[in-house]
Amino acid sequence: MSAPVLPVVVDGVSHHYGSKLALDRMSWSAPQGAITCVLGPNGAGKTTVMEMAEGLRRPESGTVRVLGTDPWGADAAHRRRVGVMLQDGGLPGAVKPLRLLQHFATLYDAQDEFPLLVDALGIQDFRQTSLRRLSGGQRQRVALAAALIGRPEVVFLDEPSAGLDPHARLDVWDLVRHTRDRGACVVVTTHSFEEADRLADQVIIVAAGSVAAQGTVAQVSGSDGLEDTYFSLTRTTKKSSR
Repeated sequence: MSAPVLPVVVDGVSHHYGSKLALDRMSWSAPQGAITCVLGPNGAGKTTVMEMAEGLRRPESGTVRVLGTDPWGADAAHRRRVGVMLQDGGLPGAVKPLRLLQHFATLYDAQDEFPLLVDALGIQDFRQTSLRRLSGGQRQRVALAAALIGRPEVVFLDEPSAGLDPHARLDVWDLVRHTRDRGACVVVTTHSFEEADRLADQVIIVAAGSVAAQGTVAQVSGSDGLEDTYFSLTRTTKKSSR
């Protein structure tokens, strides 16, 4: 019997920005029903490879597959199965949160998800405020709800708890775990060791455009702990990458 197809596969991907090497034969994968946390310093290549997995950028060489499909130029049926939360939200500023999410719920035929996400993320508290006037943490919550409202099979979350207060952070982590528990493949980029330690079924540390370590938190951390291991792996591999 053939092995199941992994939801996210990055295989030997290289990419340049001009003369600068951003990704250097990067390879990693993310399984179904698990949270994969990707850590790395600014310039390590996290943003570039995530944009490729989201279908926003095409690699120079190597392959990226999401749900068995090349995300670059993928059709609407594929994109419907994938949820994306960008770091800047990517949401229209003049719209109020509930109207935007209700629109998404209609597009995805996900009316049942709409009130659950609004309640779980406390969005009712600022429902009358346009997105452009929300705080950074409030916009994060709306962006997360928008990414999850279609019950996607694969979810890419870029620093989902950035800017949140401690209580809201716990709510977001619970929601991310719930998404994993219903069978989705969740990929989270983060700078937070606490977030990775609490959420990750798998950790990937990237440095200088390559994977420096991949495995469970315990496997990657070893006897030194995740934070010390991270600094050890990333301090000695500084190249010019995005």
